[in-house]
Amino acid sequence: MPRIIEEESYTAMSLKDKNILLGVCGGIAAYKIPMLIRLLKKQEANVRVILTQAATRFVTELTLSTLSQEPVLKDIFPDSSSVKEDWTKHISMGEWADAYIIAPATANTIAKLTAGICDDMLTASFLTLRPEKPKLIFPAMDGEMFASASVQRNLAWLSENGCTIINPESGELASGQCGTGRMPEPEKISEMIETAVTGNLAGSTLHGKSIVVTAGPTREKIDDVRFISNYSSGKMGFALAAAAAKRGAAVTLITGPVHLPTPAGVNRLDVESASEMDLAAKKHYPSCDIFIGAAAVADYRPMNHVAGKIKKNSTAMEIGLVRNPDVLAGFSKQKKTHQLAIGFSLETAGNIGYAIEKLEQKKLDLIAYNAYDGKTSGFEVDTNILTLIDRNGNVKELPLLDKQEAAERMLNVVEKLISSGK
Repeated sequence: MPRIIEEESYTAMSLKDKNILLGVCGGIAAYKIPMLIRLLKKQEANVRVILTQAATRFVTELTLSTLSQEPVLKDIFPDSSSVKEDWTKHISMGEWADAYIIAPATANTIAKLTAGICDDMLTASFLTLRPEKPKLIFPAMDGEMFASASVQRNLAWLSENGCTIINPESGELASGQCGTGRMPEPEKISEMIETAVTGNLAGSTLHGKSIVVTAGPTREKIDDVRFISNYSSGKMGFALAAAAAKRGAAVTLITGPVHLPTPAGVNRLDVESASEMDLAAKKHYPSCDIFIGAAAVADYRPMNHVAGKIKKNSTAMEIGLVRNPDVLAGFSKQKKTHQLAIGFSLETAGNIGYAIEKLEQKKLDLIAYNAYDGKTSGFEVDTNILTLIDRNGNVKELPLLDKQEAAERMLNVVEKLISSGK
């Protein structure tokens, strides 16, 4: 008989009471910074903003100081000498900060940081930041500028000397051209900051673990223009990958065709069919500590793939199907004693018995019974109702939750399973 264990309060990692120093340079991407500050403040972080003179052309001090609830810093030398500590603000900011974020970082400022020039508050504070604190640099500029030999050389030097360089994304640029140079959106930057600041905190048993997560649907080709698939959006798998990365795990995300951004700090592998997912997963079987099968892998595929497009020539068409490889079961069969196999069982309400059967048949360590209702739980929605059943028969029933929060709670159970050693 499964044992129901008490629901625990959810404690998500956050930036509460963390000190974030935000350096803003003179690029058009500075327009994204007010929203970034709002996101950081929403996580109860303390935010101080430093502007270069050029940055004031793109975003106002009033906006940034209002959102951060702190005066904006620009000059090393204060307007008045009446306050003694203002003369050493560039030093105190380096001591105060838990992380220094430079976004957008222009080619000019990147060159200064590389050369050790400190002729303004932004570059001086960069030098005084305590060496163990994370430094995240988000270059944003025209594609040709970013690809230039000097910028690439400077970024390489900064990377080799303790900075984390987040390469710009590809898309439409302010020049009207398309290419690499766009700064990531504020939501993604906020995630990266959270990962950098909290991901290495002591206490998470997932820190340093190698975790493989499968996500999304698979597509099984009928011909070159048609396929068999399902409605999986990949949101649950992506949420688990993001949550694991925040806890300091090395995460590989193997995903079928979805329209979701890659979570911060996650290595993503895109596949299409079940066979491709199986092949990609097998390469990571020996090295991973935890395998989470969150993908909705198609059980069957057409026996024969037809090249080109099948033409209509009758009122009915028969398609012979063959079984696909079971990616999760494949891992479970070869897993060593230190490895964990975790799966999902999407069933209609009341069919938890199928999930328990799957747990036992595939020799899993934990399974998430996902009660599908098509509205609040299951595919293509942002929420889930999960019941977590471990190999010892313990059951944790979760309420209706956002998938990201459900992922955090699920990883809490995984951590307990690791700690128990049972």
